[in-house]
Amino acid sequence: MTQVIRTSAELREKVAAWKRSGMLVGVVPTMGALHDGHLSLARAAREQSDRVIVTIFVNPMQFNNPDDLTKYPRDEAHDLALLEAEGVDVLFAPGVDEVYPDGFATTVSVSGVSEPLEGAFRPGHFDGVATVVAKLFGMTQAGRAFFGEKDWQQLQVVRRLVEDLNIPIRIIGCPTIREADGLAMSSRNVRLSAAERAQAPALHQIMQAAAAEIRDGAPVGETLMNAQAAILEAGFSAVEYLELRSVEGLRPMANLSEPARMLVAAQLGDVRLIDNIAV
Repeated sequence: MTQVIRTSAELREKVAAWKRSGMLVGVVPTMGALHDGHLSLARAAREQSDRVIVTIFVNPMQFNNPDDLTKYPRDEAHDLALLEAEGVDVLFAPGVDEVYPDGFATTVSVSGVSEPLEGAFRPGHFDGVATVVAKLFGMTQAGRAFFGEKDWQQLQVVRRLVEDLNIPIRIIGCPTIREADGLAMSSRNVRLSAAERAQAPALHQIMQAAAAEIRDGAPVGETLMNAQAAILEAGFSAVEYLELRSVEGLRPMANLSEPARMLVAAQLGDVRLIDNIAV
């Protein structure tokens, strides 16, 4: 049975006992509303660790839109049932006061990889991510952490954070899990209407077509411009960005001179969807 722990003191005691027995601890940080993408991370953690902690904390620091924070789906009982079925050892679900107690005054900021894309459209978002991730690593004392590649930029921010601050944890990126029609799994997908859900897979389909064209030698700028127009024609109300960036460092790329990712953020109804693929 999955044990629910809500304080860092109790969690540290549990983890210390595991470590005294020579066990490797894996952690999967989440904001809850779990889907098979999250569960795939728990499975990876189970395969590569002796004990698994999944954290659920809807982090107010990483929401630049208060309405998005309010609407973020929450269902801890359902999440716990899913984690128990996966054999997760501990659900760490601290309250806001446990993570950010009175007097909390420290923010972690990762420059460089955090600045373009999501960083440009969601000011302060990655400061919130970096701060809470650093705290969760300290609270869980895990040796490995598992993150989905769907949030590619977040993964790079976390890797930079760990390297720069000498945090003794190994960051493991896991493949994006998609619905049968290609839509990347996301907790926000439940907010799509039936009509919007039918339109949503076009995002991935258009990206795949554009990536194939670029691999075949088509000009990057023109191809991305045409793909953006196609996304709007598919029913999306806005495309915040659709860019080709280097895998390492997220530098803008005008051609395939090194390994690249295509990253997108687009608005469908009142839901903001992000995705990325290798090119």
